[in-house]
Amino acid sequence: MTQSTDTTASILALDLGTTTGWAVRNSRCRILHGTAEFRHSRYEGGGMRYLRFGKWLDQTLEITGGIDAVYFEEVRRHIGTDAAHVFGGLLATLTSWCEAHGIPYQGVPVGTWKRHACGKGNAGKGEVIAAMRKLGFEPADDNEADAIAILLWALETRGGVA
Repeated sequence: MTQSTDTTASILALDLGTTTGWAVRNSRCRILHGTAEFRHSRYEGGGMRYLRFGKWLDQTLEITGGIDAVYFEEVRRHIGTDAAHVFGGLLATLTSWCEAHGIPYQGVPVGTWKRHACGKGNAGKGEVIAAMRKLGFEPADDNEADAIAILLWALETRGGVA
């Protein structure tokens, strides 16, 4: 797998969830990655996680100096109802934020980016982590590994443009 560096677009890739994995290729073609926590405490309303996520997106936009496209894992089925609700709220927050900032966005089906990263669309969490480590990345968990894999898919198949 080779990284495309023919464009200087700043690309953000996300694996949305309570622990959101993120990876960004900045305008200097550096890839940064990590996770962000959006748990809510028992003393705050259910919407606070989405307000914090929106603020995190604002800070990411400021730190990167601009985001030209956003890619996110497009999940079609969740094991639990709570996970589905959290994903839906984060997705609504993300897409409305992108619309407000004029940033194109695209969901990437799980099987699509997994096939690109691991050679099979039903690769397990450990396989994705191992594939990203083989490429020289050191993801702390599967959320971070997924975001890196989505970013690499976007860079290599879309040239980074949504």
